[in-house]
Amino acid sequence: MSARSWQNWAGNQHAFPAKRAEPRSVDELRAVLAGAVARSRTVRCVGAGHSFTPIAVTDGVQIGLDSLRGIESVVRSADGSARVTVLAGTRLRELTAWLWDLGLAMTNLGDIDEQSVAGAISTGTHGTGGRFGGIATQVHALELMAADGELVQCSRAENTELFDAARIDLGALGVITRVTLECVPAFALRAVEEPSTLRATMADLDATVAGVDHFEFYWFPHTDRVLTKRNTRLPGDAVLKPLGKVRSYIDDELLSNTVFEGLNRMVTRMPALIPRVNAISARALSAREHTDRSYRVFASSRTVRFVEMEYAVPVTEIGWVLREVNSWLERSSTSIAFPVEVRFAAADDIWLSTAYGRPTAYIAVHQYHRRDHREYFDAVEAICRSVDGRPHWGKLHSLGGDELRDTYEHFDDFLRIRDSMDPGKLFGSEYLERLLW
Repeated sequence: MSARSWQNWAGNQHAFPAKRAEPRSVDELRAVLAGAVARSRTVRCVGAGHSFTPIAVTDGVQIGLDSLRGIESVVRSADGSARVTVLAGTRLRELTAWLWDLGLAMTNLGDIDEQSVAGAISTGTHGTGGRFGGIATQVHALELMAADGELVQCSRAENTELFDAARIDLGALGVITRVTLECVPAFALRAVEEPSTLRATMADLDATVAGVDHFEFYWFPHTDRVLTKRNTRLPGDAVLKPLGKVRSYIDDELLSNTVFEGLNRMVTRMPALIPRVNAISARALSAREHTDRSYRVFASSRTVRFVEMEYAVPVTEIGWVLREVNSWLERSSTSIAFPVEVRFAAADDIWLSTAYGRPTAYIAVHQYHRRDHREYFDAVEAICRSVDGRPHWGKLHSLGGDELRDTYEHFDDFLRIRDSMDPGKLFGSEYLERLLW
């Protein structure tokens, strides 16, 4: 690869930008944008490269924000919460550790914390919990640099329509430079993980989602086995009982990464073994319980490379969706070694949020990066689309503007804001134009 070539984490997207820039200040960023306009080049920002789509791909100017990172200010409230302003390139992993030292935490996180704050917001990154929204719902205010180099502020009280659009903007409105987050007092999580069956999990699903702060489960295809995860919020001064180093290494590094990588390499050569391997793997799972800082429990290490598609469906439809996916697998010759992940989120009011206006269940399907994902993903996508499913913006899907307009009430409002912020489509790309027209 050349010095300017780029690929995402999964290795399924590549770019060869004419220029790669990493501004160290807003003034340098302004100069980069002006240079791109002068040379008639488009601009795309990139964070950690954890999106599976071509959303960061450009043959113009690719901007990395890694030099714009850190906490700028903390404004505390009497109840212990705080509004924390951070630079856009700050990675979630470093931010959450800094917040803990300040006695603060983010309300909810996804299961990967490698992303930049701006990237996580722009693509709709979410965690799980029936009462909690995605990372974008924790945003109090945003600062963006528009195509003309102007810094624009927006919040619920200022430029409110821009705020509704910019909290998940796919990098189409400008370059996010600063984010003010609504943070809560630091809290711990008690994690209880245990094997179960899909049948039993679905039978009690409504009560479980309502009664557990953060619930998710992993279903092993070709079996009735699942791994359930229940995370309960505790005060920040709760006694921590983290996993021991040996157990953590065996479970999270050796089994979840090293051994899992080896199994996937093996079944790539011999896919007929997958149902048997899944059954053995699921039955080998043992229950475990631990209590740790919230951010350490939310996120986990992922080193096995895969591609992913995730759809948001009305929470009332998740049982039907899973049954249909299982039926398709029974009819198909396709064998899937990766567990199917199911998570939950509260409804929100962000225009392009996958949870806009409805309580949501997420179904995420994965395929090892050395195997063909297309038939599997196409089948699951068709099932999810039949119940008005919405694709995660950072994960693979086949939808374009016509289909997306049908499921997002404010789709055309978003396009109107985009036209006002970036009339020349400086922040455009071939992929983005397929989504936004």
